[in-house]
Parts: sequence; C-alpha cells; structure tokens
Amino acid sequence: MHDFFESKAPLLLIHGGAGDLRPEDLSPEQAKAYTEALGRVLEGSFPLLAKGGKAVDAVAEAVRRLEDEPLFNAGRGAVFTAEEKHEMDAAIMCGRSGQAGAIAGARNLKNPVLCAQSVLAERDFVLLAGAGAEAYARAKGHVFESDAYFRTEERYQQLLKAKEEDRMALDHHRFGTVGAVAIDLMGNCAAATSTGGLTNKRYGRIGDSPVIGAGTYADNASCAVSCTGYGEPFLLRNAAYQVSARMRFGGASLREAAVDTVEGDLPEFGGDGGLIALTPGGQAVLCFNSAMLYRGWAGAELPAGCAIG
Repeated sequence: MHDFFESKAPLLLIHGGAGDLRPEDLSPEQAKAYTEALGRVLEGSFPLLAKGGKAVDAVAEAVRRLEDEPLFNAGRGAVFTAEEKHEMDAAIMCGRSGQAGAIAGARNLKNPVLCAQSVLAERDFVLLAGAGAEAYARAKGHVFESDAYFRTEERYQQLLKAKEEDRMALDHHRFGTVGAVAIDLMGNCAAATSTGGLTNKRYGRIGDSPVIGAGTYADNASCAVSCTGYGEPFLLRNAAYQVSARMRFGGASLREAAVDTVEGDLPEFGGDGGLIALTPGGQAVLCFNSAMLYRGWAGAELPAGCAIG
C-alpha cells in the first residue's frame, strides 16, 4: 500500500514505524493517542521549514520530537535489550552536501538523532558505536538520562514475553522506529531515522536505521528516504539507496522506485515494513507492505494529516 502526494516546498513527512498489527486491533483510544502524537510532532517541526529553515534541521527536530514521545520505539520509548538496557541507533543525511552522521548502540542518550547531527558536522568519521558514541555525545554536551527515564511497564512486559519465547521481537507490532524526510525552500532534501531496535536483542545487534544507504539516505539528485521494518532485509538490500538508484540509474519515478523496492524486492528477503520518501521537486510517497504504517505529512500545498492503516 502507498500514499502519493505532490506539493511545493517546504514539505515534511514523518513515520512512527510499520508493523503487522492491524488498525482494527487498536482501540479508539490507542488510535487517537498515535494520531495525536504524530500531530504534535508535525505542529512542532513543520513551522521551522515554513519559516525558511534547512531541511536537515527540520528532520532532526521532527525526529527529536518523535524520540520524546513514549509511544514510539526511539529515545524515551526505546525497547529493552536482553540485558534489560536500552541501546539506541540514529542517522541523519543532508541531500545538498551528501554528508551524513550516525550513532549505534548508545545507551541512556535522550535524543540520539541530535548526536547523529553533531557527527554530521564531522569529517573524520560518519558512524560511531557503543561506548565511543557515548563518549563523543558527552564531549559535545548532549543530554543523558537515567534508566528510569526510558523504562515503561509495557516495554518491560514485552521483554519478559520475548525472553519466555526465547526470541528477539519486532519493535513495531505496536510501536516503531521513527523517521522524517523533508525539502526546504531552497530545494534541498534531508532524511533522519532513529530506533531502539528489537526487544530482547543480543550481542550488540544493529539494524538498518543508522546505516547510510540501508535505513537512511538523502541525495538532491534523487530523493530522501527513511525506512522502518525488520532491519536485516533492509540492510541486505540497501533499501534506502535502492530507491535512489532506481531513480538515478533506472529512470524510475519516485513512486515506481519506492513501490518496486517495498513491494517487489524486499519481500523476497523477508522484508516487512516500509519507507517514506520525497524528491527535491516535491513528490512524496509513503509506502509499506505491512498491515500499517504510522505516518504524517505537512506541506506548502498539503494540509497536515496523519494516518495509521
């Protein structure tokens, strides 16, 4: 399934994850909570673009706000690892400069995307992990929180269930990876993604979200992409870059490139999830092969809106 829009800049798309929980499985109260959370994020971040702000700053702000919403598996809502900790990944990429920044496996960092944005400004590295990422974040003055800040009873019960079944659990059956893509008034695009990964994950497992080209990608010559779903197939297929490559080298439209990737290529590798993407020219697509994608949009010619199924 996919939504397709066209709008003059500025334009912002956000997602709160994709999963196989059906919309009808949510209570009216739950559905309202998700749509209101998405609405708050759009309301707080789109004005930055409307006032002439940069796309890269807008996606960072949108994802920061998503990280602060406990409904989603990123930042405050991050799931538990097998060690009963929270390990978070984030990435951001600027379509104008082609530069990117990412962190993986960081603990207790309130807003991983802001740390990734700091890395974006560096030239000696693109991706930092674990204790090194945490040391860098502290050196840059990023905010850390105690374990209690990230703990919710529902997340803990998810962990206990996953341990009982001896498996890693997808984070987005009801809660998911978050992301944003944007174009600004200068016609530049950007993308950002953040996640807490999988419930009960072991061995420092890292998914697609912080890997440039897999879960996050932006290029003014084609599009900006943020992915969500079961990360390993997105890693194997370079899903975010694949959308760009289909456009640049295969002559596909944004809609064709996104649909062919999400509904054609990824399922062959067990890829369950979706992506949001837009072009500097104002085409936008929100595409998923799962039962639902928590998503929202706002643009110069596109009234703000949200959807789940």
